[in-house]
Amino acid sequence: MSKLLVRPKREEHGRVVNVTPQSAGWTYVGFELHRLQRGETVAAEMADREVCLVFISGKGTVEANGRDFGLLGERMSPFDGKPWSIYVPQGAHWRVRAETDIELAVCSAPGLGGNLPVRVIGPEELGQETRGKGTNTRYVTNILPEGQPADSLLVVEVITPGGHTSSYPPHKHDQDNLPAESYLEETYYHRLNPPQGFAFQRVYTDDRSLDEAVAIEDGDVVLVPKGYHPCAACHGYDLYYLNVMAGPKRTWKFNNAAEHEWLLKA
Repeated sequence: MSKLLVRPKREEHGRVVNVTPQSAGWTYVGFELHRLQRGETVAAEMADREVCLVFISGKGTVEANGRDFGLLGERMSPFDGKPWSIYVPQGAHWRVRAETDIELAVCSAPGLGGNLPVRVIGPEELGQETRGKGTNTRYVTNILPEGQPADSLLVVEVITPGGHTSSYPPHKHDQDNLPAESYLEETYYHRLNPPQGFAFQRVYTDDRSLDEAVAIEDGDVVLVPKGYHPCAACHGYDLYYLNVMAGPKRTWKFNNAAEHEWLLKA
């Protein structure tokens, strides 16, 4: 199996995915996925890291930094509307109790001492956009874009219809070379509808020192330490993914693969 592919595996507190900077071999991005049954709880204190909790599906009560934020969550599938999320700064304790079966993503990155407040991010606050044309059309929801306050995290989710490509033409953001390009590590958390489907993702560099193509199944995570990283959804199966990005500067500046840039003008 590819070293870039992380398959779900149930651990304690309903955790099925646990990507840390140490396990990924990088510096910034952490990603956990918890599947909780009604009545179960998960809690943590991220001393030096900020988090964005994203309700992939289901509803739960949330406490963070000593405050009760009540019941959050609305959609019962990532393919059914916008998510509820909550931003929690470094040093704060958080706790989620499942009021239905829930799938909770814990996106994390280094805090920079910004002293930002806990913030609920409701569906009505989220910008959505359609990108691409034809069979490269996909639908993007910005959960924590660079225009909203955070220290390091960038969080976005995308739905790619069956038979379409996404993160395409291939682009990369692996050079700390602003303003031309930013260095951002990235995780892709994938879901499929219907769930028995599969999709594909390729991660590769110009010199092909990294060049891996992986078959994605429902619940898989793909690590993108560097290089281009396009996806393809097979006919009949819509592809959802949640992206978490972070690096030394909180900005998304990318470069397209030069040989495929003509597609943007076609």
